[in-house]
Amino acid sequence: MTHVAIKAGDFSFKAKLELEAAPKTCAIFRSLLPYRQKIIHVRWSGEGVWIPLGGLDLGLTYENATSHPAPGDIIVHPGGISETEILIAYGALSFSSKVGQLAGNHFMTIEEGRDQLRKLGEHVLWHGALDIDFQAA
Repeated sequence: MTHVAIKAGDFSFKAKLELEAAPKTCAIFRSLLPYRQKIIHVRWSGEGVWIPLGGLDLGLTYENATSHPAPGDIIVHPGGISETEILIAYGALSFSSKVGQLAGNHFMTIEEGRDQLRKLGEHVLWHGALDIDFQAA
């Protein structure tokens, strides 16, 4: 499996797993599928939505880490200095928290539905949390 179908409210996307750049992160995420959560708008980082996972230990270290994901990039912060989280960038973003700059593993990239990313982000910003569902595609 190299792709993941993502549905959040009325928005649908298809993302490619970054298997070569982040193999461990991809393997752990695949083991969670199907995965259902809620997304909320980021607090500190700019234009993105995130899934807060608190103290969940996924057993990850940094691989293919970035603090500046591009629109459509999906990253996971492995925890430690800040809580574990999954973040989806829909615009300009500098990944950070109340403790400062963070980095997350870029493990998935949205390929289909990118034109809907800003609408998704703005919907979550103005209307609140949305259910999100990740399935093997």
